[in-house]
Amino acid sequence: MEDFKNTPVKDLISKNPKISGILNDFGIGCVSCALGSCLFKDIVGIHDLQADKEAELLYSMETILHPDRKIEKPDFSKIPKREKEAGGPKYSPPIKMLADEHVKIKKLLALIPGILKDLDIKKDKDMKLIAQSLNFITNYADKFHHAKEEDILFDYADKNMPVTSVMLKDHALGRSYVKGAREALKKKDNGKLMENLLAYKDLLDGHIDKEDLVLYPWIDRQLSTAQVGELYSKFASANKNADQKILNECLGFINGLKIGRGTQPHAPVHINAQVGAPHEAPSGNVIKNINQYRMEKNNGF
Repeated sequence: MEDFKNTPVKDLISKNPKISGILNDFGIGCVSCALGSCLFKDIVGIHDLQADKEAELLYSMETILHPDRKIEKPDFSKIPKREKEAGGPKYSPPIKMLADEHVKIKKLLALIPGILKDLDIKKDKDMKLIAQSLNFITNYADKFHHAKEEDILFDYADKNMPVTSVMLKDHALGRSYVKGAREALKKKDNGKLMENLLAYKDLLDGHIDKEDLVLYPWIDRQLSTAQVGELYSKFASANKNADQKILNECLGFINGLKIGRGTQPHAPVHINAQVGAPHEAPSGNVIKNINQYRMEKNNGF
Protein backbone atom coordinates (compact mmCIF):
# COMPACT_ATOMS: atom_id res chain seq x y z
CA MET A 1 0.00 0.00 0.00
CA GLU A 2 3.05 2.29 0.33
CA ASP A 3 2.94 3.17 -3.36
CA PHE A 4 -0.59 4.60 -2.97
CA LYS A 5 -0.36 6.37 0.40
CA ASN A 6 0.19 9.87 -1.07
CA THR A 7 -2.46 9.49 -3.78
CA PRO A 8 -5.71 11.52 -3.45
CA VAL A 9 -8.60 9.20 -2.63
CA LYS A 10 -10.70 10.58 -5.50
CA ASP A 11 -7.95 9.57 -7.96
CA LEU A 12 -7.97 6.03 -6.60
CA ILE A 13 -11.77 5.87 -6.87
CA SER A 14 -11.78 7.14 -10.45
CA LYS A 15 -9.28 4.45 -11.47
CA ASN A 16 -10.81 1.73 -9.28
CA PRO A 17 -14.58 2.39 -8.87
CA LYS A 18 -14.99 -0.65 -6.60
CA ILE A 19 -13.12 1.29 -3.89
CA SER A 20 -16.12 3.59 -3.49
CA GLY A 21 -18.26 0.65 -2.36
CA ILE A 22 -15.62 -0.47 0.15
CA LEU A 23 -15.33 3.00 1.64
CA ASN A 24 -19.11 3.30 1.93
CA ASP A 25 -19.25 -0.09 3.68
CA PHE A 26 -16.94 1.30 6.37
CA GLY A 27 -18.89 4.55 6.74
CA ILE A 28 -16.23 6.69 5.07
CA GLY A 29 -17.82 9.38 2.93
CA CYS A 30 -15.02 10.03 0.44
CA VAL A 31 -17.35 9.29 -2.47
CA SER A 32 -19.77 12.13 -1.70
CA CYS A 33 -17.16 14.49 -0.20
CA ALA A 34 -17.38 18.04 -1.56
CA LEU A 35 -13.59 18.36 -1.94
CA GLY A 36 -12.19 14.85 -2.31
CA SER A 37 -8.49 15.71 -2.02
CA CYS A 38 -7.70 13.68 1.11
CA LEU A 39 -4.71 11.44 0.61
CA PHE A 40 -5.11 7.70 1.00
CA LYS A 41 -2.81 7.69 4.04
CA ASP A 42 -5.11 10.14 5.84
CA ILE A 43 -8.25 7.98 5.69
CA VAL A 44 -7.49 5.82 8.70
CA GLY A 45 -6.09 8.66 10.82
CA ILE A 46 -9.11 10.90 10.28
CA HIS A 47 -11.80 8.26 10.72
CA ASP A 48 -10.16 6.40 13.65
CA LEU A 49 -11.50 2.95 12.84
CA GLN A 50 -11.24 0.08 15.27
CA ALA A 51 -8.02 -1.87 14.67
CA ASP A 52 -9.86 -4.89 13.23
CA LYS A 53 -11.92 -2.66 10.91
CA GLU A 54 -8.79 -0.78 9.86
CA ALA A 55 -7.08 -4.04 8.95
CA GLU A 56 -10.16 -5.25 7.08
CA LEU A 57 -10.42 -1.97 5.15
CA LEU A 58 -6.75 -2.01 4.14
CA TYR A 59 -6.94 -5.66 3.11
CA SER A 60 -10.05 -5.06 1.00
CA MET A 61 -8.50 -2.06 -0.73
CA GLU A 62 -5.18 -3.78 -1.33
CA THR A 63 -6.86 -6.70 -3.10
CA ILE A 64 -8.39 -4.19 -5.53
CA LEU A 65 -5.33 -1.98 -5.94
CA HIS A 66 -3.03 -4.99 -6.45
CA PRO A 67 -5.13 -7.66 -8.21
CA ASP A 68 -1.93 -9.34 -9.46
CA ARG A 69 -0.64 -10.04 -5.95
CA LYS A 70 -1.51 -12.90 -3.66
CA ILE A 71 -2.40 -11.20 -0.41
CA GLU A 72 -2.85 -13.22 2.76
CA LYS A 73 -6.11 -12.47 4.54
CA PRO A 74 -5.62 -11.67 8.25
CA ASP A 75 -7.78 -13.20 10.95
CA PHE A 76 -9.68 -10.04 11.86
CA SER A 77 -11.34 -11.69 14.88
CA LYS A 78 -7.97 -11.93 16.65
CA ILE A 79 -7.21 -8.23 16.43
CA PRO A 80 -7.89 -6.44 19.77
CA LYS A 81 -10.72 -3.92 19.85
CA ARG A 82 -11.20 -0.79 21.91
CA GLU A 83 -14.20 -0.69 24.18
CA LYS A 84 -16.94 1.05 22.22
CA GLU A 85 -18.00 4.37 23.67
CA ALA A 86 -21.66 4.30 24.66
CA GLY A 87 -23.82 7.04 23.18
CA GLY A 88 -21.35 8.05 20.49
CA PRO A 89 -18.01 9.90 20.69
CA LYS A 90 -16.76 11.08 24.07
CA TYR A 91 -15.77 14.72 23.59
CA SER A 92 -13.48 16.91 25.63
CA PRO A 93 -15.34 19.76 27.43
CA PRO A 94 -14.71 22.44 24.76
CA ILE A 95 -15.58 20.13 21.85
CA LYS A 96 -18.71 19.02 23.70
CA MET A 97 -19.67 22.69 23.89
CA LEU A 98 -19.77 22.80 20.09
CA ALA A 99 -21.59 19.48 19.84
CA ASP A 100 -24.24 20.77 22.27
CA GLU A 101 -24.74 23.80 20.02
CA HIS A 102 -25.33 21.39 17.16
CA VAL A 103 -28.32 19.99 19.05
CA LYS A 104 -30.08 23.37 18.87
CA ILE A 105 -29.21 23.86 15.22
CA LYS A 106 -30.45 20.36 14.38
CA LYS A 107 -33.76 21.15 16.06
CA LEU A 108 -34.45 23.89 13.52
CA LEU A 109 -33.20 21.72 10.65
CA ALA A 110 -35.64 18.97 11.65
CA LEU A 111 -38.51 21.47 11.71
CA ILE A 112 -37.79 23.14 8.37
CA PRO A 113 -39.98 20.75 6.30
CA GLY A 114 -42.88 21.37 8.69
CA ILE A 115 -42.30 25.12 8.61
CA LEU A 116 -42.36 25.08 4.81
CA LYS A 117 -45.47 22.91 4.55
CA ASP A 118 -48.33 25.03 3.22
CA LEU A 119 -46.10 28.10 3.60
CA ASP A 120 -47.49 31.38 2.34
CA ILE A 121 -45.03 34.22 2.93
CA LYS A 122 -47.64 36.71 1.85
CA LYS A 123 -49.13 36.08 5.28
CA ASP A 124 -47.58 38.10 8.11
CA LYS A 125 -47.47 35.10 10.47
CA ASP A 126 -45.59 32.92 7.99
CA MET A 127 -43.25 35.74 6.99
CA LYS A 128 -42.38 36.39 10.64
CA LEU A 129 -41.61 32.72 11.30
CA ILE A 130 -39.29 32.51 8.30
CA ALA A 131 -37.57 35.76 9.30
CA GLN A 132 -37.03 34.41 12.83
CA SER A 133 -35.65 31.15 11.43
CA LEU A 134 -33.21 32.97 9.16
CA ASN A 135 -32.12 35.22 12.03
CA PHE A 136 -31.41 32.13 14.15
CA ILE A 137 -29.37 30.59 11.34
CA THR A 138 -27.36 33.79 10.78
CA ASN A 139 -26.85 34.87 14.38
CA TYR A 140 -26.59 31.52 16.19
CA ALA A 141 -25.55 28.84 13.69
CA ASP A 142 -23.16 31.09 11.77
CA LYS A 143 -21.99 34.12 13.75
CA PHE A 144 -21.99 32.32 17.13
CA HIS A 145 -21.23 28.66 16.34
CA HIS A 146 -19.38 28.62 13.01
CA ALA A 147 -17.35 31.66 14.08
CA LYS A 148 -15.88 29.71 17.01
CA GLU A 149 -14.92 26.91 14.64
CA GLU A 150 -13.35 29.18 12.04
CA ASP A 151 -11.68 31.70 14.37
CA ILE A 152 -10.59 29.34 17.17
CA LEU A 153 -11.07 25.59 16.67
CA PHE A 154 -9.47 25.26 13.25
CA ASP A 155 -6.27 26.83 14.60
CA TYR A 156 -5.85 23.59 16.56
CA ALA A 157 -6.22 21.43 13.46
CA ASP A 158 -3.86 20.76 10.59
CA LYS A 159 -5.12 23.39 8.15
CA ASN A 160 -3.45 21.54 5.29
CA MET A 161 -5.82 18.62 5.80
CA PRO A 162 -8.63 18.63 3.22
CA VAL A 163 -11.20 17.74 5.89
CA THR A 164 -10.84 21.28 7.29
CA SER A 165 -11.26 22.79 3.83
CA VAL A 166 -14.45 20.78 3.34
CA MET A 167 -15.94 22.29 6.51
CA LEU A 168 -15.06 25.82 5.43
CA LYS A 169 -16.53 25.18 1.99
CA ASP A 170 -19.75 23.95 3.62
CA HIS A 171 -19.94 27.12 5.73
CA ALA A 172 -19.56 29.31 2.63
CA LEU A 173 -22.15 27.32 0.69
CA GLY A 174 -24.58 27.51 3.61
CA ARG A 175 -24.23 31.30 3.69
CA SER A 176 -25.08 31.44 -0.01
CA TYR A 177 -28.29 29.47 0.62
CA VAL A 178 -29.25 31.80 3.47
CA LYS A 179 -28.57 34.83 1.27
CA GLY A 180 -30.80 33.30 -1.42
CA ALA A 181 -33.53 32.63 1.14
CA ARG A 182 -33.42 36.23 2.40
CA GLU A 183 -33.67 37.57 -1.14
CA ALA A 184 -36.61 35.26 -1.83
CA LEU A 185 -38.29 36.42 1.38
CA LYS A 186 -38.00 40.07 0.31
CA LYS A 187 -39.51 39.23 -3.08
CA LYS A 188 -42.09 36.95 -1.43
CA ASP A 189 -41.02 34.14 -3.75
CA ASN A 190 -42.27 30.94 -2.08
CA GLY A 191 -40.56 28.61 -4.55
CA LYS A 192 -37.07 30.08 -4.26
CA LEU A 193 -37.40 30.39 -0.50
CA MET A 194 -38.26 26.71 -0.14
CA GLU A 195 -35.49 25.72 -2.56
CA ASN A 196 -32.82 27.56 -0.58
CA LEU A 197 -34.00 26.50 2.89
CA LEU A 198 -34.28 22.83 1.91
CA ALA A 199 -30.83 22.98 0.31
CA TYR A 200 -29.49 24.52 3.53
CA LYS A 201 -31.11 21.78 5.60
CA ASP A 202 -29.63 19.01 3.44
CA LEU A 203 -26.19 20.62 3.56
CA LEU A 204 -26.17 21.18 7.33
CA ASP A 205 -27.56 17.72 8.13
CA GLY A 206 -24.55 16.15 6.44
CA HIS A 207 -22.15 18.82 7.66
CA ILE A 208 -23.04 18.32 11.32
CA ASP A 209 -22.71 14.55 10.98
CA LYS A 210 -19.22 14.98 9.50
CA GLU A 211 -18.22 17.24 12.37
CA ASP A 212 -19.77 15.18 15.18
CA LEU A 213 -18.48 11.83 13.92
CA VAL A 214 -15.25 12.69 12.08
CA LEU A 215 -13.84 16.20 12.53
CA TYR A 216 -14.45 16.73 16.26
CA PRO A 217 -13.09 13.32 17.36
CA TRP A 218 -10.10 13.77 15.02
CA ILE A 219 -9.21 17.18 16.50
CA ASP A 220 -9.86 15.89 20.04
CA ARG A 221 -7.33 13.09 19.57
CA GLN A 222 -4.63 15.66 18.75
CA LEU A 223 -5.22 17.99 21.71
CA SER A 224 -2.99 17.92 24.76
CA THR A 225 -4.54 18.47 28.18
CA ALA A 226 -3.14 22.02 28.19
CA GLN A 227 -4.69 22.71 24.80
CA VAL A 228 -8.07 21.40 25.95
CA GLY A 229 -8.08 23.91 28.82
CA GLU A 230 -6.84 26.68 26.53
CA LEU A 231 -9.54 25.92 23.94
CA TYR A 232 -12.25 25.89 26.60
CA SER A 233 -11.07 29.28 27.89
CA LYS A 234 -11.12 30.78 24.38
CA PHE A 235 -14.63 29.44 23.72
CA ALA A 236 -15.81 30.83 27.06
CA SER A 237 -14.36 34.22 26.20
CA ALA A 238 -15.99 34.19 22.76
CA ASN A 239 -19.35 33.30 24.32
CA LYS A 240 -19.01 36.09 26.88
CA ASN A 241 -18.15 38.63 24.20
CA ALA A 242 -21.09 37.65 22.01
CA ASP A 243 -24.08 40.02 21.86
CA GLN A 244 -26.08 38.58 24.76
CA LYS A 245 -29.33 40.22 23.71
CA ILE A 246 -29.22 38.62 20.25
CA LEU A 247 -28.04 35.32 21.72
CA ASN A 248 -30.93 35.26 24.19
CA GLU A 249 -33.36 36.02 21.37
CA CYS A 250 -31.97 33.09 19.36
CA LEU A 251 -32.22 30.69 22.29
CA GLY A 252 -35.68 31.93 23.21
CA PHE A 253 -36.80 31.32 19.63
CA ILE A 254 -35.35 27.80 19.28
CA ASN A 255 -36.42 26.69 22.76
CA GLY A 256 -39.95 27.89 22.09
CA LEU A 257 -40.21 26.45 18.60
CA LYS A 258 -42.71 23.62 18.53
CA ILE A 259 -43.66 21.03 15.94
CA GLY A 260 -46.67 22.42 14.15
CA ARG A 261 -44.83 25.46 12.78
CA GLY A 262 -45.59 27.76 15.70
CA THR A 263 -43.59 29.41 18.41
CA GLN A 264 -44.82 30.03 21.89
CA PRO A 265 -43.80 32.86 24.20
CA HIS A 266 -40.66 31.98 26.07
CA ALA A 267 -39.15 33.59 29.14
CA PRO A 268 -35.72 35.20 28.64
CA VAL A 269 -33.03 32.55 28.50
CA HIS A 270 -30.01 32.99 30.72
CA ILE A 271 -26.88 31.71 29.03
CA ASN A 272 -25.01 29.07 30.99
CA ALA A 273 -22.90 25.97 30.50
CA GLN A 274 -25.97 23.82 29.87
CA VAL A 275 -26.72 25.69 26.66
CA GLY A 276 -23.12 25.78 25.53
CA ALA A 277 -22.26 29.32 26.54
CA PRO A 278 -20.28 29.54 29.80
CA HIS A 279 -19.18 33.08 30.67
CA GLU A 280 -16.21 32.35 32.84
CA ALA A 281 -12.73 31.04 32.24
CA PRO A 282 -12.36 27.37 33.19
CA SER A 283 -13.01 26.78 36.88
CA GLY A 284 -11.30 24.20 39.04
CA ASN A 285 -14.13 21.78 38.34
CA VAL A 286 -13.78 22.27 34.60
CA ILE A 287 -10.03 21.66 34.76
CA LYS A 288 -10.75 18.54 36.84
CA ASN A 289 -13.20 17.37 34.18
CA ILE A 290 -10.66 18.05 31.46
CA ASN A 291 -8.00 16.04 33.26
CA GLN A 292 -10.49 13.24 33.94
CA TYR A 293 -11.40 13.22 30.26
CA ARG A 294 -7.76 12.93 29.23
CA MET A 295 -7.09 10.17 31.77
CA GLU A 296 -10.01 8.14 30.44
CA LYS A 297 -8.91 8.66 26.83
CA ASN A 298 -5.35 7.62 27.63
CA ASN A 299 -6.63 4.47 29.33
CA GLY A 300 -8.69 3.58 26.27
CA PHE A 301 -12.19 4.22 27.65
